Amino acid sequence: MSTSSPLYAITALFDSPDAVLHAAEETAKAGYTKFDVHTPYPVHGMDHAMRLKTSRIGIFAFVFGSLGVLSAVALITWVALHEYPLVIGGKPFWAWPAFVPVSFELTVLLASVLSTVTMIVFYFKFPNNAHPLHDTPYMKAVSSDKFGIAIQANDPKFDEKSVREFLKSVHGSAIEPVAYDVEDLDHGQQLLDARFLAVLAVVMFVVASGTYFTLNYAMYLPPFDFMMEQNKLKAQKPSELFRDGKGMRPPVEGTIARGFIPYAFHGKADEAGKMLVNPLLATAPVIDRGKAKYLTFCSPCHGNFGAGDSRLRGQFPNPPTLNSDKVRNWSDGSIFHVITDGQNVMPSYASQISRDDRWAIVHYIRVLQRAQNAKEADLR
Repeated sequence: MSTSSPLYAITALFDSPDAVLHAAEETAKAGYTKFDVHTPYPVHGMDHAMRLKTSRIGIFAFVFGSLGVLSAVALITWVALHEYPLVIGGKPFWAWPAFVPVSFELTVLLASVLSTVTMIVFYFKFPNNAHPLHDTPYMKAVSSDKFGIAIQANDPKFDEKSVREFLKSVHGSAIEPVAYDVEDLDHGQQLLDARFLAVLAVVMFVVASGTYFTLNYAMYLPPFDFMMEQNKLKAQKPSELFRDGKGMRPPVEGTIARGFIPYAFHGKADEAGKMLVNPLLATAPVIDRGKAKYLTFCSPCHGNFGAGDSRLRGQFPNPPTLNSDKVRNWSDGSIFHVITDGQNVMPSYASQISRDDRWAIVHYIRVLQRAQNAKEADLR
């Protein structure tokens, strides 16, 4: 450090957080405004002792967050109403509840990222990394086990002799001047310097190219492709492992899935009609359960009221009505058998509807039949 270099600050060291906290309070009370405190770890109450004003980073965060939510709403509105309108589940094109997560995420993203960039560029003078305190004994001490105060020479009340005497009065030690380095008098690297921008462009190109190559090529090469190229059978895909060339295998004959009771009347409709009895009582909860399952699995073909008026467009052939004399005279076991085993073009629903739910559907079918064939006594 040259003796002719401009003075940056006078520094002093302290041995404890309480000592530096007291010194910071006295420094602010003495009227100094251009000073800083350096500690090896955060000291609670230091901002109050230094009489620091509220940071303006919060204002930047609010502005960037507002920009995020407005950008999200504008983009979503343009996509939903103009570029790619969709009706999903009967919702309107502009459904605000569905847009809340995206708006929230973009708000947080812009507020956090742009606030950090603002702090680094405008407050920390990026890309300048030169600072008079760097590599000084003072900074090495306060980065380890000491606490320090630096009163800057550009303070309106600064007088070197007075500052030295003041730091002694608050029990500071190792009171030393810190001057600008001759090489850093231009305040270090500038943002618009051509060499810095060239290096930044090269770094960006290398990082972007490396990331693109890694994610689009390297991750698809062995051994990183083990998740995509797995030695396994996939449903509805061909396989060379089996003679029939099919990857989907039927259940092993004679085996029973855990938790299932084998159906003893497979292909025996008459026996099922005679032997099976509905084990569920026709209570309101059971009928409600049967209604829910009927509307889910049965109504697409049989209609909401069992009239055989399919809800599927162009279905052929339509199933017969469930309100005919034939079906009304069937036993509960016969209806259960058709649901379980299938009939004609109707497939089995045994793998889709549980045993008790099938019996609940039978009860609900009886309710539909009674409603469509009401007796005079039912109307009184």
